[in-house]
Amino acid sequence: MYRAAVDLSRATLNHLAGVIRRHRTMIGSPWRLLNPGRQALLVPVHLRKGETFTELGAGFAVSTSTAWRYVQEAVALLAARSPKLTTALRTATRNGMHLLVLDGTLIACDRVRADRPHYSGKHRHHGMNVQVIAEPDGTILWTSGAMPRQHP
Repeated sequence: MYRAAVDLSRATLNHLAGVIRRHRTMIGSPWRLLNPGRQALLVPVHLRKGETFTELGAGFAVSTSTAWRYVQEAVALLAARSPKLTTALRTATRNGMHLLVLDGTLIACDRVRADRPHYSGKHRHHGMNVQVIAEPDGTILWTSGAMPRQHP
């Protein structure tokens, strides 16, 4: 059901499954409730479709906390592989890019009203600020980690 509903290529899912598989081999994890392919599918279902961990757990027949751990593990593995800012800028310079685009966006997140650092009055909802550096054609070179919205 999820494979048809998530708009990602098989190559992308296979890449993430391979990253997860290598990590499990490296840490000596003998077995998990979901194989690397199913975990690789669970992650974009959460990230792309915005399903809650409770919904993920029900859909993949794991507990809510297991769904959360699987997502956190995969996101950390992908983040570790992402280029650092200085590396991305050096690569852009080496490739002859003289113009880059810096932009930010607010990614909506669930927070209670008491979490003021995460509330955006402009957007009228809670969110995390993410900065992006891209080539003029839109190719993303670097993204920042999620940060609380900055107060003026």
